[in-house]
Amino acid sequence: MSDQSAAADVDVDLRQLFASLARNWLRILVITLLVTGLAFAFAWLATPHYKATTQLKIQLSESAYTRPAGTNEDDKPVLDAEGVATEVQVISSSDILKQVAADLKLGDKPEFNYALGMSPVTRLLVIAGLKSDPEEIPLEERVLTKMRDKLNVYGVEKTRVIAVEFSSEDPQLAADIPNAIAKAYLAYQADAKTKSNAAATAFLGPEIDDLQKQVRDAEAKVAAFRSAQSDLLMGGNNSVLATQQLSELSTELSRVRASRASAEATAERVRQALQNGGSLDAVPEVLSSDLIQRLRERQIELRTNIADLSTTLLDNHPRLRAMRSQLADLDGQIRNEAQKIMRGLLTQAQTAQARENQLISDVNKLKAASSRAGEEQVQLDALQREANVRRQQLESYMASFREVSSRKNYLPVDASVFSEARVPSEPYFPKLVPIVGAALVGSLLLMSVITLLQELFSGRAMRPAPGARFERIEQVAMSAMSAPVVHPEPAPEVVEVDDQPTTVESELVPEPEPAPSVLEGAAAAGSEPQAEPVRSSLGEIDVEKAAEKLIASGAARAIFVSPEGDEAAASAVLVAREVSDAGLRVLLLDLTASGAASRPMLDSGVFPGITNLLASEAQFSDVIHADLYSDCHVVPVGTADPVRAMRAADRLPIIMQSLTTAYDLVIVECGPADAQGISRLVGDSTEVFMSMLQADDEVAQAAVELIESGYPDLTLVTPIGHETPGNPVPGRRSAA
Repeated sequence: MSDQSAAADVDVDLRQLFASLARNWLRILVITLLVTGLAFAFAWLATPHYKATTQLKIQLSESAYTRPAGTNEDDKPVLDAEGVATEVQVISSSDILKQVAADLKLGDKPEFNYALGMSPVTRLLVIAGLKSDPEEIPLEERVLTKMRDKLNVYGVEKTRVIAVEFSSEDPQLAADIPNAIAKAYLAYQADAKTKSNAAATAFLGPEIDDLQKQVRDAEAKVAAFRSAQSDLLMGGNNSVLATQQLSELSTELSRVRASRASAEATAERVRQALQNGGSLDAVPEVLSSDLIQRLRERQIELRTNIADLSTTLLDNHPRLRAMRSQLADLDGQIRNEAQKIMRGLLTQAQTAQARENQLISDVNKLKAASSRAGEEQVQLDALQREANVRRQQLESYMASFREVSSRKNYLPVDASVFSEARVPSEPYFPKLVPIVGAALVGSLLLMSVITLLQELFSGRAMRPAPGARFERIEQVAMSAMSAPVVHPEPAPEVVEVDDQPTTVESELVPEPEPAPSVLEGAAAAGSEPQAEPVRSSLGEIDVEKAAEKLIASGAARAIFVSPEGDEAAASAVLVAREVSDAGLRVLLLDLTASGAASRPMLDSGVFPGITNLLASEAQFSDVIHADLYSDCHVVPVGTADPVRAMRAADRLPIIMQSLTTAYDLVIVECGPADAQGISRLVGDSTEVFMSMLQADDEVAQAAVELIESGYPDLTLVTPIGHETPGNPVPGRRSAA
C-alpha cells in the first residue's frame, strides 16, 4: 500500500465527533440563548404591521336586458392571462395611487411621508451631508414610493381574480387603502367607458348627418338616370327589355333555320327518289299523305287481284290487262302526289327562308339596342351600388348611435369587488412565537453544525480505519555533525533555569561525546524505563508553566531539545496542546529521526511531512495535519528519502518563516540536537527549551553546552506528572 493511500485510510469517529457537543455545551447554550433573546427583543420591540386584502373579479357584468341587440351570453369577451396581467398593471398605476393618496390624505401621515418622522440623528446626518434630504424629493413621489413598498397587486393563479394586498402600521389604513384602490379602479374603468361613449357619440352624430345627405343624393341620381333612359325597360327576368327580346328572337331564328333545313332536306330526298325511279316508301313525308296511303292500298289490292287471276287466266286476258292498266295509273298518281309534296316542301323552305331573313334583320337591330342598354345598365348598377353602400353605412351608424345613446346612464364595467378588505385584528408581523422559535432552533442547529465541523476539520474526530495497516518506517542513520567540545573549569557553573540560578558541580559534567544532529538522522536507543520516575532537581518547570511562559512572552517560535531521546519529546507535544487549548494557533514541527513527537499526535508515521516538503514532493497543505486530541496542527517527519531531503536543508529558514507567518506559535521538536543543529531554526522571538526526564549528567552537560553556545535563556521543562491521550508515558530513554 502506498504512503498516500495509507495516510488517507482513516475513518470518522462518530463517538468522538458527537462528544464535542457535550464538551462545548456551555458555549452552544450561551450563544443560542443570546440569539433567542435578541430575536425576542426584536419581535417585542418591532413596530407591528397589519395586512388586508381586497379581491376583484374580472368579468363583464352585462345584463340580459341591456345587452346589445343581436348578441348573447356567448358573445361577451373573455380575458386571458395576459389580459388579467394588464389589469394588474392598471390597478397599480401611478394615477390610481395618486388619487387614493389624495383622497385619504396620506401625505400628512409620517408612515408615508418619512420627512415628517425624521429623528434628530437623521436630521444631523442630513445637515452634515451624509444623507440625502428627503424634503428635496417631491411629496407626491415620497408617498408613491412608500405605497408601492407596501402594496402587492397580483392575479390569483388559474382564475380571473385580482388581489389587492396592502400592509400598514395602522390596521384601519391597511383595510381602507386596498378598498379605496379597488373603488378608484372601478371608477377609472367607468370613466374610461364614459369618455369612450362620448367620443363615439361625438363622432357618429356628424357622420350620420353627412351619410343621410349622401344617401339622398345617390338615390336621386339612380331615379334620374332611369327616367332619362327610356330604353332601360326591365323585363320579366329582371333584365333589360331589349336584351330579353334579343334572346327570344335568337331562339325563334334558330327554330326557323332548323325548319327550313328540314324542309329542304326532305324535298331533296323526294326529288332524288322521283328522278332515279326509286321507291317513295322511304320518305316519311310521302307516306304521311292520306291520298298516297289510299292509292297504296288500292295498288296493293290490284296486285293481289292480278296475282289471283294470273293463276286462272292468261296474261293477255282483257281483265288482267285492265287491272294492269289500273295499276299503272295508280303508280302515276302516286308519283304526281309525291311531286306535289315535294313542291309543298320547297314552298315551305322558301317561306322559312323569308322568315329567317326577317328574323336576322330584327336580331341585328336588337343587338345594337341591347348593347346600348347594357352600357346604360352598368352605369345604373354603379349608381345603385353606391346608394346601397351609403344606406347600409347609414343604417349601421344609426344603430350604433342608438346603442351608445341608450348607455349614457348605464355603463357596466368589466370588474367587480366580491371581497372587501376588513380591518385586521392581529398583526401579520412580527409573530413572536415563530420568530423566537425559529431563532432558537436555527441558532441551536447552527452552533451544533459549527461545533461538529470544527471537531471534524481539527482532525480529532478522525481515527484509523478498521483493518488499516501501516508499514513501519525504519530509522535511517545519518552522518553526524561534530559538536564543539567544552572543557569546563573546576569552578561550579551557574545555569539559569526559569530565572532560578542552579549550581552544577563540574564533577557531574563528563567529557561530552559528539551530539548527533536530528535532521541528519540520529538514531535513538532507549534504556529500560524505571518503575517510578524520579523528580529532577535542576530547577525545571512543568508543562503548564512552560505554556504560560510562551503565551506571556508572545514568542513566535519555541525550540525543544531532548537529549534523553524520544520519550523526552513528550514535553513539546504537551506544551503545544496546552497553548492550543488557550486559543492560539499552534503548529508542532517534528524534526526527530523517529517521529517521536508526531506519531502520538497522528497515531501513524506514514503521513507526508517535512522531508517530503524539503524534497519537493509535497506542498504545505499536504504536510500539515490536525492533532487527533487537540486543535493543534502538526508537521510530521514525512516519508521521503532523508538523504534527498538533507540536500535542501538550506530551505529550513524559509519554511520556518512561512510557518511563523501563518501561526501564532511554531514549536519545533529537535530531539538530541546541539547548538549548531538548531541555529537554522532560531529567529526573532524565539524561546529555547530543553526537555528532561531525569536530572543526570547527560542533561546537565547538554544544558551547559547550549548556554555556552549562545542560548543563556535556556529553560528546562519536564513532562513528568502531566498526561493526555496519545502521549507516550514519560520514562528514561537515552540517545545513542
